[in-house]
Amino acid sequence: MPKITVLPHPTICPNGAEFEAPEGANLARRLIANGVNIDHACEFSCACTTCHCYITKGFDSLPPAEDAEEDLLDEAWALQNNSRLTCQTKVGSEDITVEIPKYSRNHARENG
Repeated sequence: MPKITVLPHPTICPNGAEFEAPEGANLARRLIANGVNIDHACEFSCACTTCHCYITKGFDSLPPAEDAEEDLLDEAWALQNNSRLTCQTKVGSEDITVEIPKYSRNHARENG
């Protein structure tokens, strides 16, 4: 099974994390199941960018983003070439490293 490495994030995952996930598994759901409480304001429906992340290792092993994800990524904070929405990302066949951006556009949390 591929290994998922999550780099430390000051509030979401201060110590980082490592776990395995089966190929084809939804990345956001696997993160949450393993204690990495990534924002997901739209409940995995590809309607926001709160679960935006960077795949710093293993990006090319992931299935490509579909058009809806690509369109939303244009609205993500600090978009990079290795950006993905975890709610739309399926684990590939290789190990990956996930970096959660410093900020997210989560209006529900910011204005709650």
